[in-house]
Amino acid sequence: MTQPPPPPPQQPPQGGGFGPPPEQPPQDQPPHTPPPQGQPPQTPPPAAGPNLAKAPEPGYGYPQAPSAPQTPPQSPPQSPAQTPAPSGPQNPPQPPQGYGYPQGAPAPQPPQAPPGYGYPGQQPGPYGQPQQAPYGQPQAPYGQPGYGQQPGYGYPQQPLPHQPQAGQPGGGKKLNAQLLIIVAAVVAIALIIGGGVWYASSSGEDEGRQNDTAGQSGGTGGTDDDNGGTTAGKEKAPSDPAAKVLFQVPAPEVKNDSTVVVSGSWLTDKAYVKSGIAQIVGYDRDKGSELWKLPLAGPVCQASRHVTDDNLTAILYQPAMPTKADPSHGCSQIALIDLDAGKRLWTKTVKSGDQLVNFDNITLSGKTIAVGSTSGGAAFDVSGKQLWSPKPTDSCYDAGYGGGDKLVAVRKCGSYDQRQLHIQTIDPKSGKVISEYKMTEGIEYASIVSTNPLVVAADVGDSAGDGSGISDFFSIDSKTGKLRTRISAPGEQYAARCEGITRVEACNLLAVGNDRLYLPTEEHDGTGKYSETNEIVAFDLATGKQTGQRADAGDGYTISPLRMDGGNLIAYKRPPYDKGGQVVSISGGSFKETLLLRNPATDSVRDVETSMSPEYSEFLYADGHLYMSKVYASKRSTVREKEYLAVGFGTG
Repeated sequence: MTQPPPPPPQQPPQGGGFGPPPEQPPQDQPPHTPPPQGQPPQTPPPAAGPNLAKAPEPGYGYPQAPSAPQTPPQSPPQSPAQTPAPSGPQNPPQPPQGYGYPQGAPAPQPPQAPPGYGYPGQQPGPYGQPQQAPYGQPQAPYGQPGYGQQPGYGYPQQPLPHQPQAGQPGGGKKLNAQLLIIVAAVVAIALIIGGGVWYASSSGEDEGRQNDTAGQSGGTGGTDDDNGGTTAGKEKAPSDPAAKVLFQVPAPEVKNDSTVVVSGSWLTDKAYVKSGIAQIVGYDRDKGSELWKLPLAGPVCQASRHVTDDNLTAILYQPAMPTKADPSHGCSQIALIDLDAGKRLWTKTVKSGDQLVNFDNITLSGKTIAVGSTSGGAAFDVSGKQLWSPKPTDSCYDAGYGGGDKLVAVRKCGSYDQRQLHIQTIDPKSGKVISEYKMTEGIEYASIVSTNPLVVAADVGDSAGDGSGISDFFSIDSKTGKLRTRISAPGEQYAARCEGITRVEACNLLAVGNDRLYLPTEEHDGTGKYSETNEIVAFDLATGKQTGQRADAGDGYTISPLRMDGGNLIAYKRPPYDKGGQVVSISGGSFKETLLLRNPATDSVRDVETSMSPEYSEFLYADGHLYMSKVYASKRSTVREKEYLAVGFGTG
């Protein structure tokens, strides 16, 4: 295993310039304070579940924070001249609830990057194609031991990742597999005790697809001989890619030592829309001035990353603001939001028996809004008509759905120790099963990477060993339900990650398009003394083999897929210590990179930029504009002089 290089001998003073004088970099996450012993988080009573004794029937069918990056090596010395500037089993296991958000598995520590590949002198070529691991081994719960924290005041609790320090390059490496032994027990206990962002199927053909962010864009490109057999994208290189800061949105004030989920961001023709604390706000795309504000009764729990052609989207939120006496009201409120008008068109709830169902995830496909949980799934059309709801008598339940071009359910059948997952492509209007692929028994969790083409990720037999939730990808024919191919993607070699426990669409650092899967490699040593770098490689979804295409980040940069743009791949390059980040377009045919945007390299701007990363923040790029925003707000943010909820960059 490679070790990070020693820090440079000295650092010059950092300059100011971006807002108030810079200081300790901001972080997305709350303090990691262990809960009092013997006091589990408060949990709402579970809704009635289905009968496991009954044979499975075909049917239709919180967010966890991402894993933690390891602090990268300190920057080389800087010049002082730098300018500052549907239903589940009886009594189904549910994760414990804390301050306003359901809890997933504990956040993992990242391990060291694999040795060897990509070091100076090594010839480029297909990136370390691994041997496939045994298929269908039983899988332990996803995640790594967390950083114990108290049940958050007013928000369902979940472990939160450490954010990279501002001004430091690179994303996180993953942690060794030894701690996975502990997490199995931690997660099992959590499941016994109690009890989203933004990627999508994208062809880049309509404005709504701009909202597919940091990493997961399904959909195949067509053909265009001028672009290597793929469709041309909409994003064009500007005459001058140099960007400036357009605006910054201050971090919201948080009270009572709490942590609040603020996930959810979207783009329309006129507005950049971002969730705040119990509100959603539309901002002018260039000026950052408020266009509208939509108050909510309680905090947002989950937000669909998908948007209809007429700019409608869906969210889950709490029915009231949490209090010390009642720290979580559950995520029972389903709402349809008009992103153009800034209005809530309707709010719905679902009952199983006489109890409200608290949902874990929400998505949108066409005109259908679907929600999933351990109590089963439900769906509504955009008019508010309920299409289906949990079946308490069923022996299986829809844990969640993937949306976008198609609607796909992750349906769980069997008892906890004999689980089988059914991946079902369903009719979004009726819930009728179109096709079904049954995963090998023992795989406990699966994530929907893309619905068209259908790609599923899972950690088979807990063989990933790094908390990424991915050891293998399954390419499935959505028409027949047959497996096309299986792609082995060892966690020590590839940097993509999925949660899969409660948020089945929560994957990032990857993209799907042109019938290919695009993955970033883990970081490895660059050519500079203290630098690290990585690449994006492509896998053929028909054969499972690498295509031989590779996009290099460049020395000191770390590259991550954001979304597809027709047949092109949009990617973000996290900068080294002395440069600004970049957005590039990678041709689906030649893999040639085109620079779309380059951020300022001043210390103060770079510190704000590197306080957010594609792993743990929301990134949206369109028309020469890059928007970065956080998904958590905490009281810890308010003790610093200045932190930001969102920042916008633009060219021209």
